[in-house]
Amino acid sequence: MAWKAYEIVFRLRMPLHSGWRKVGNLQMTRPYVTGRMLWGALTMRLTRDEAEDEAATDSAKYAEIGNKVHKNLAFTYFYPALKVENEFKVNWPWENEADFRRRFLGSYASTALVYPQQSASEGSLHEVEFLSPHTIDDGQPVYLLGYIFEKKNGCSLKWREALHRLQLGGERGYGWGRAEPADDAPREITTDRIFDDAVTFDNSGERPSLTVTGKHHLLAHTKADEGLSIEGEIEPLVGREWRSTNTDNQYAGQHVEYNDVCFVPGSRLNERTNFFVDKLGIWKKA
Repeated sequence: MAWKAYEIVFRLRMPLHSGWRKVGNLQMTRPYVTGRMLWGALTMRLTRDEAEDEAATDSAKYAEIGNKVHKNLAFTYFYPALKVENEFKVNWPWENEADFRRRFLGSYASTALVYPQQSASEGSLHEVEFLSPHTIDDGQPVYLLGYIFEKKNGCSLKWREALHRLQLGGERGYGWGRAEPADDAPREITTDRIFDDAVTFDNSGERPSLTVTGKHHLLAHTKADEGLSIEGEIEPLVGREWRSTNTDNQYAGQHVEYNDVCFVPGSRLNERTNFFVDKLGIWKKA
């Protein structure tokens, strides 16, 4: 087998903002962790750990480690889960959207101040939506459940150690996004099924491949290729990166990386389909 599959469960310790879109003053969050977010968090942690006492200020080093992560690891998206007895049960955000938002999502409003006038700075009022570390209604701990595939031969990345010191998503300067492995994570999968048997996987190929039965939901952004029979919304998938080697837009967050036009997670398949897990956890038709 070319890949090993591990189930990872994170205990969410702080609010998590998974950047999505802005509506008025509200910066909305996605209700899940994307592959890009996990790739970015792992790349940052691994690069800084390797630098040890030196300052990790060279974007080329981040790019080098990021490429190693692409080559040696593959991810699913991570979804909110609650612990029921001794098992973790995923709460899919599309099954009952209103109930999900009521239980899992909150928001934080803030503004910049103009001290001489002792007033709010004009145009600075904003509200950031977040996935709460505890359910809003009954205070249960919120977990994030997903899977990491590791290339069986040649992977020297210390990603297991890095899992204990990750910050995911936005607003990290305020301490948001802190998560830590729960229980015995990572746990190697000994079957060929993940996400409560919703998806079967084959780990013998160049990239991990997944099979999803008809009438089931997509669990990651999926490239909108011809020949796919899917009901759902599509969106361009983009992200900001730091590339100091660029001629323009060379500072942190200025480079906009376009990935593809994709069906969003939660879209429904009409027929059994095979996919492979590409970079950033994006699914592509096999």
